[in-house]
Order: sequence, then structure tokens, then C-alpha cells
Amino acid sequence: MSDNCLRMPAEWERHRGTWLAFPHNESHWPDNFQPIPKVYAEIIRALATSEPVFLTVNDLNMEREARHVLHEAALNEQLLKQVFFCHIPTDASWIRDSGPIFVFDQGGKPLATDWIFNAWGNKYTPYDKDNSVPKACALRNNVPLIETGIVLEGGSIDVNGRGLLLTTEQCLLNKNRNPSLTKEEIESALHRYLGASKVLWLKEGIIGDDTDGHVDDIARFVNPNTVVTTLEENERDENFAPLQENWALLQQMTDLHGNALKLVALPMPDPVFFQGQRLPASYANFYIANEVVIVPTFRCPKKDEKALSLLRPLFPSRRVVGIDSVDLVLGLGTLHCSTKEQPYF
Repeated sequence: MSDNCLRMPAEWERHRGTWLAFPHNESHWPDNFQPIPKVYAEIIRALATSEPVFLTVNDLNMEREARHVLHEAALNEQLLKQVFFCHIPTDASWIRDSGPIFVFDQGGKPLATDWIFNAWGNKYTPYDKDNSVPKACALRNNVPLIETGIVLEGGSIDVNGRGLLLTTEQCLLNKNRNPSLTKEEIESALHRYLGASKVLWLKEGIIGDDTDGHVDDIARFVNPNTVVTTLEENERDENFAPLQENWALLQQMTDLHGNALKLVALPMPDPVFFQGQRLPASYANFYIANEVVIVPTFRCPKKDEKALSLLRPLFPSRRVVGIDSVDLVLGLGTLHCSTKEQPYF
């Protein structure tokens, strides 16, 4: 397979649907799992107005449980018809990271790329079921599967669909991922399998992020030349300095033609804690669907509304909807982490 023959589409390009994995691993939300299925029902309610939802469940019993949750959440029949249950076992529900990354070849043929999933540097076990999700998704869609042989999570990258890829050194250069690969070799793999002609390297992610600095909590493309990036206004906050450093780096970055990127600053919410633990709450963890953008909110009204107000003009053809994610973020992720787009083919 020749270099640069594949292209990862941008998230705002048309979807065939969105993948979700029904939450079941209570250890990811210790002492607070009960509200999580209800949060997923709200995510599904918002997405099903926009496109089909492919919901993975471990077995028939879990499908029945999920159907009950959706019924209790009062999803109407029209929305329920948009939910397709897929019996694909998972260890966790963060399908952004474990699911396939769909790409197109030069002829427009869809493929699924399968990156090794090692639970964010072997932090959680087991993860063998999660690592098998791409193969199952590819089989369901009858598309070829390309095994890259490289550790990568979907939340660690963001693309503009035209050759630019955002990521962080903290994650992709971490020795708990691909210790034998150099920075240049990782860039080469991103070029070969995702069509990344230029990798934009940021430094560190936000405090509380157990993924070692996933970029989908700090900087996101919203169109081919615009990046929304988080900034902390409180100089005494731990996130202030690293986010300022990333902002300064983005100011120096250019597209493939040497043009400066347009930057939009997104506020950070008030810090969210659970039992003394700082959680990775970020408005940048939004998800772009066909007709809606779902944005995590954190019960700090002024900042929640400021974030939504900043994002709305950037998506003029989509509704921008906030979803309360205070309970969800206890699992150390929110909306983008929970979703995986499947492009239209």
C-alpha cells in the first residue's frame, strides 16, 4: 500500500451514523454509576434527531437493559427507530478510543483502520474486548480492515480532513504507547494510515486526564482552518500554564499552504472534583453530528453558556446543545470520548 493513499475525513463531514457503547463497567464510575445510563439516554436523544445511532451491547440481556433505559427516558418511537443495537462485547464504553477509525482510499472506497488499544498505557484491565471492536465494526459494515500494529486512541488526534492532524507529545510520544517508535516514525504512520500530511504537535493535556493528554480535551478543528482551543483564565489554576503554552504553539502553526490557523479561545469550566479528585472537565470534548453539536456542560451556568455561545456561530447549520456531564466526567471522559463517527458510505 503506497503512502498517503488514505484519508481520514473531518468530523463535520457527513456521517452514516454515530457509534456508542452502552455503559456497563461500574468500576469506571466508582460510587456513582447509577446516573450514567440515563446520561447516555440523553446523548442518544440528541443524536437520534440527527442520524442513526449504532449502540453496542454485550448480549441480549444488556440490549433489554438498554431498551428499558431508553423507554424510561421517554424517547419517542421516531427516535427509537434510529437506534440500532449491535451485539459487540466491550470492556468499557469509551468507544472513541477503542473503535475503528474509518478512512477512504483515493478512489473513495471506505476502509476501517485498526489501531492497537492498550487501555491508555495498560492502566486498566481487561481490555481485550475493546481491542477487538474495530474488527467487529468492520465486519458489520463489510469493509476491509487495516491493522496498523501501532497503539493509538481516537481521542488523541483531531483532523481537518485536508491533511492536518492535531495531537500532543504527552500522549503520542509517551513510552507507555509505542516505546520503540521515534517521533518521525509515528508521523509516518499517521501519514500512511490517516493521510496526515502535517502533524501539529501540542505539548500537554489538562489536569485529571488519565489518557496522558488527549487532544480532544484541549484543541479541536471546527472547519478546515479554524481551531477551537481551551484557555484557563485563572492564573493560579494548574491548567493555566500548559494551556497557555499550547495556545502560543498554535499561534505559530500554519496549514499546508503556510497560512496561519484561525484560533478561537474556549473557556475552561470551574474545576470539577469528586471525592477530592480533580476531573478532566472540558468544553472541548464536544461531538459534531450531522445536524447537532453536543457539548458537555458542568453546572456552572455562566461558563456553560459562554462556551455554548462561542460554539454556536462556528456551526451555523447545526444546533448546538448542552448535555449535563458532571456525572459522566467522573469516568474521566465525556461526550467526545463516548462517541465515534462513521462517515457516510
